[in-house]
Amino acid sequence: MILDIYKDSLEYSAKDLKTLLILGVTYFLSFLLLPIFLIYGYSYRVTKISVEGMINGNDPLPEFDNIIDMFVDGIKVVLVYLIYALVPLIIFFLFAAISSSIGGYGESALMAIGTVITVVLILFAYVMSMFGVAHMANNGDSLSKAFDYKEIIEIIKSVGVTRSLGAYIGLVIICSAIYAVVFFLILFVFGFFGIFTGTLGFAMAAGGIFVAGFFIAYLVMLFIVGPYPMIMQSRVSGLLYNLH
Repeated sequence: MILDIYKDSLEYSAKDLKTLLILGVTYFLSFLLLPIFLIYGYSYRVTKISVEGMINGNDPLPEFDNIIDMFVDGIKVVLVYLIYALVPLIIFFLFAAISSSIGGYGESALMAIGTVITVVLILFAYVMSMFGVAHMANNGDSLSKAFDYKEIIEIIKSVGVTRSLGAYIGLVIICSAIYAVVFFLILFVFGFFGIFTGTLGFAMAAGGIFVAGFFIAYLVMLFIVGPYPMIMQSRVSGLLYNLH
C-alpha cells in the first residue's frame, strides 16, 4: 500500500511542468519571505485534494490562483509546523542548558541523552504535523483540528504507527535521493565535457563549462526539482491520512 502511495505521488507531482516552474519562481522569490507562505499554501491545496481523493486516481494538480486564500492557508500550515517543532526545540535547549551547568563527563553523557530524545521527538513532531495538516484539510480548514491531538493520534493508530513512521522516513529518503541524483547527474555531464575540453588544451573553456554546470544544476534544483518533492510530500500526506 505504501509503495502504491509513493508511485502515485511520484507520478502526480510530475503532471504539470508549468505548475512546477511557477512554484520554482516562487521558491526563487522566497528570500522575500512572503512567497514562502504561497508555497506552503499551494502544498496545502495538494494535501486537501489528496485527502478527498484516492490512490492511483485521476486527481488534478490544484490551480495556482486565489492568491489571498492560498497565502492565508500557507500561514496556517507554517503555524502548525512551527508549533509542533517547539517541543523538541525546547527539550534540546533544556538539556543543553542543564548539561553545560554540570560540566565534565556528565555534560557529554547528558547531552548525548538529550540528543537522542530530541531526535525521537523530532520524528514524532514531524509525523504529528503532517497528519495535523491533513486533519485540518479534512475538517473545513479548521486550524484547531491540526492540534486535536486525541483525534490525530487515533488516526495514526488506525493507519498504523509503524506504517506512518516508515512512510515518512521513506519519503525523506526518496526526496533526498531525487535531489542527489539530479544534482550529481548534471555535474557529471558537465564535468565530463569540462575534462574532455581540458584535455584538448582549452583550459579556460573547461573552467567555464564547470561553472556553467554548477549554475545549471542550481537552476534545475530551484525551478523544477525543488517544487517536486514538496508536491510529493503533500500528496503522500493526504493519501496516507486516507488509510484510516
